[in-house]
Amino acid sequence: MQLKGLVKVLTIFIILICLYQLSFTYFVNNFENKQKVKAKEYVKKTFPELKEKTAAFDEKVGEAFRTALDSSGNKKIGFGTKYSKAKDQELKLGLDLQGGMNVVLEVSTDELIANMSNNPKDPALKEAIATALAARANSQTNFVDLFASAYASKNPNAKLGPLFVKPGTEGISNNSSNEEVIAKLRIAAKEGVKNTYEVIRKRIDKFGVSSPTINLDESRDIITVELAGVQNPEKVRNYLQSAAKLEFWETFSNYELVNNIKEANKALISLRSGTSASTDSTAKSNADTTKAAGLNDLLGGSKDTSKNANDTSAVAKANREYPLIKFLNPQIQTDPKTGKYYENAILGYVMSSDTAELNGAMREDLVRAQFPANFKMLFGRPDADVLEKEPKLLYIYGIKTVPGSDKPYLGGEHVTEARSDYNPMTGKPEITMKMDQTGALAWERLTGANVGKPVAIALDDVVYSAPAPVGPISGGSSSINGSFTKEETDDISNILKSGKIDAPAHIVQDQVVGPTLGAENIKAGKMSFLLAFLVIFALMLVYYNTAGVVANIALIINLLFTIGILSALGFTLTMAGIAGLILTIGMAVDTNVIIFERIKEELSSGKSHQEAVDEGYKRSLAPVLDGHITVFLTAAILAYFGLGPVLGFATTQMLGITLSLFCGILVSRVITDMFMSKGKHLEYFTGISKSIFKKFNFRFIEWRKYAYMISGLVLILGIAAIFNGFDYGIEFKGGRSYTVKLDKVSSNTELREGLKTIFNGAPEVKTIGNASTVNITTDYLIDKSGKEADAAVAAKLYEGLSNMGLVAKGQSMADFTNTYVSSSQTVLPTISDDLKSGAIKALLWSLVIIFIYILIRFRKWQYSAGTIVALLHDVFVTLAVFSFCRKFVPFSLQIDQHFIAAILTVIGFSMNDTVIVFDRIREYFRKRPNGDKVEIINSAINDTLSRTIMTSLTVFLTILILFIFGGEVIRGFAFAMLIGVITGTYSSIFVAAPILVDLDKSGSLAVEEDRDAKIKALKEQS
Repeated sequence: MQLKGLVKVLTIFIILICLYQLSFTYFVNNFENKQKVKAKEYVKKTFPELKEKTAAFDEKVGEAFRTALDSSGNKKIGFGTKYSKAKDQELKLGLDLQGGMNVVLEVSTDELIANMSNNPKDPALKEAIATALAARANSQTNFVDLFASAYASKNPNAKLGPLFVKPGTEGISNNSSNEEVIAKLRIAAKEGVKNTYEVIRKRIDKFGVSSPTINLDESRDIITVELAGVQNPEKVRNYLQSAAKLEFWETFSNYELVNNIKEANKALISLRSGTSASTDSTAKSNADTTKAAGLNDLLGGSKDTSKNANDTSAVAKANREYPLIKFLNPQIQTDPKTGKYYENAILGYVMSSDTAELNGAMREDLVRAQFPANFKMLFGRPDADVLEKEPKLLYIYGIKTVPGSDKPYLGGEHVTEARSDYNPMTGKPEITMKMDQTGALAWERLTGANVGKPVAIALDDVVYSAPAPVGPISGGSSSINGSFTKEETDDISNILKSGKIDAPAHIVQDQVVGPTLGAENIKAGKMSFLLAFLVIFALMLVYYNTAGVVANIALIINLLFTIGILSALGFTLTMAGIAGLILTIGMAVDTNVIIFERIKEELSSGKSHQEAVDEGYKRSLAPVLDGHITVFLTAAILAYFGLGPVLGFATTQMLGITLSLFCGILVSRVITDMFMSKGKHLEYFTGISKSIFKKFNFRFIEWRKYAYMISGLVLILGIAAIFNGFDYGIEFKGGRSYTVKLDKVSSNTELREGLKTIFNGAPEVKTIGNASTVNITTDYLIDKSGKEADAAVAAKLYEGLSNMGLVAKGQSMADFTNTYVSSSQTVLPTISDDLKSGAIKALLWSLVIIFIYILIRFRKWQYSAGTIVALLHDVFVTLAVFSFCRKFVPFSLQIDQHFIAAILTVIGFSMNDTVIVFDRIREYFRKRPNGDKVEIINSAINDTLSRTIMTSLTVFLTILILFIFGGEVIRGFAFAMLIGVITGTYSSIFVAAPILVDLDKSGSLAVEEDRDAKIKALKEQS
């Protein structure tokens, strides 16, 4: 082999680099483990009242641990390396291995378009946006084009120009054509998506999470964020979804709106009873109410009937008679000295669970008409004093908009600086801000016009503070103060500093994994990896004698290279990535199996060891390349269309496949030559291998009719599976899923029935690992998103489980989540449609690309057709098993991203087998161009059969170990792979090769000649 010296030097160099790179991981883990122990001991001594394994205790430990790490950046932990540098260089673990959160956000281009218009409430605009949103659920067309189509279909003669002309919008005039406006909207949407990505990236950089991962998919307006080790998922959700829309509002004093609330209550009663509101009521809505009496006086001295919770009939009556007043019930007070009303912008209180009901009532046109035209309702941030008494109560504020619009008097775009600080008078945390000159003048006018009256400061339509200025505030300085913690003021100031988002991003999928489950996954991953490695290591020695040592050395180097390079390139290792490593173990030895089997053939034909080795490596190069390229292509397709953990699997597989070529061909050849240069030779046979796989002479082609009958049955079952249905994972159907560890065992049927009433429908319940750990998936409130909906579903889950006695009662939601919920996942229907579409595209593209590749490599369409038929056969078998066996097997068989990964991997593996057989068929046709094609194909299958069985056996064993020891996370994936290995082996022998005979009516396969041989012959003739 040429350049052996270069291969040696390069191998040694890469080994040293990988060892150096992985040393960072060792030193960091060792240091952090010591700090965790110290943090736990510190909390035990400092906070003896806190019990271990509670949310409060773990939170304090987390704070102490993070504080210790924050102060250790310059500490040297190994080889003189600072901790901060080593941390950046360590092998990063995904959230499923250390706990954390994975979030998929969808950028709201619809809100960007609405914000760009000069009249967001225009009926035609709103209708077109709504139509485009509905169409996007089942379309891959970008939102702007969907909007353009919807607007044109409903308003064929209308012009968009006048709707989007406003100050700051360049290139659009009243005379602009619709095409010009849409072109500008496309540019703005693209820039808006990128800006949203950059703003979120800046926020994550300030979040304090080590090694975050953030990716933008511009084609789908999707941002994927992975924050391993994060401790506060709710904080992350708020942090990422905030639009940073800071606004300063004038307010209505609550006494000004008393009559309006009374008339609005009457209007709502009339709407619900089906009668019309009186003209007198409507007329009064615009009357001067500044001298109105208190609300209790207007109600005839009645008390707050909404609080009479002991009398069900009284509550029902109150809901009928005071549907709005039960929320909007301002506490009006007067100054005993002057008799004047106190200025107060709070109109009432509402439970967070009732905000949807109140919003729905206020959206009614007749109800809204009872309030001033410039009235707007906003909810406030829960006050600390209120939280102590009523954890779910929110303030309701009456806000004044600028007359003729829904805009505030002053926007946050004029804020130039925001920072977390402490109030010098009270010592409490607050956010201080500075404004530009325009903002400073507007702020001075606003505070001067509202001396003694509350001015509301709102962030993303939530009022955080409503101070009453004692005089005009000049200079542009202001502050937001309230019952904040220092952490909250840090977060808010960071959000403001990161910038406003014109195209807000909303979470459409999130997954939370607790650290306990992460530790269990690490244990399962280690066990699977070590067992798979040991089994393959032993198998190579037992079957290939001393040559097996070469294969094992190449395998060890391959794994070292893969892990080291993953670490050096900053990739994150996930449980799916470990599955990719385990699969790499099985497929990496395939290179040596192909080479060794060919060497054995050459030795059996009477050649010397040197000749056999030379021929073995030479003739194995083409099939090895073909097999690896096809597997790489399917992994690349998976990486392109996949999201989240599937990306880790695909990345690891692509890297492992690439390195196995280097190690299996070059490194193993160098080792072999080094051994043979000493006058010795490797042994490729053992007593077992000689007796197991002797020369085969099966008549596979003659049996093809029976194979066709079996394949026909498979086709029928595959089609029937579509009608029989599948169990779709949460990623493909949407919903909220929780993995819960119960205090005692309960059957899935009892759990399903017990939670049926709570969730207004039976949830899906599956046992995970042991009988007391279950996964509960529900579509309750799936049409709603946001923290309120998430909290409501989690609360329902806790209520149901505690009522059944399966979890302890009387604990906080934080303790319930920390103690019982090891992971949770939310997928909204919008992203599930994208995932299903991506999965279908991945499968179709893989088949198309493989067809083209085989056509290029073998230059005969028959080879491509045989390959595709064999692959479809494998897919149909897997689909049939997942459909018809899902009710009988004791583990989950779901169609999800891991299943798609398994299907594509099966396609790649089956292709590997098929290409080896096809390559031998082509070789034999070149040697015997006039030979009988049935005999040639039979010979090719028989001569490669030992290699096919060995490769299938090694991969099957590694996947079987992954299936048994890998844990529930990837058990469905492993099961699909087990089916695929068996069917892939069968289809390569009994489907793909026999089809060549029936498709080759003209005998074109038999005249196939080597292109290089043709060129050589032409040169000789010349």
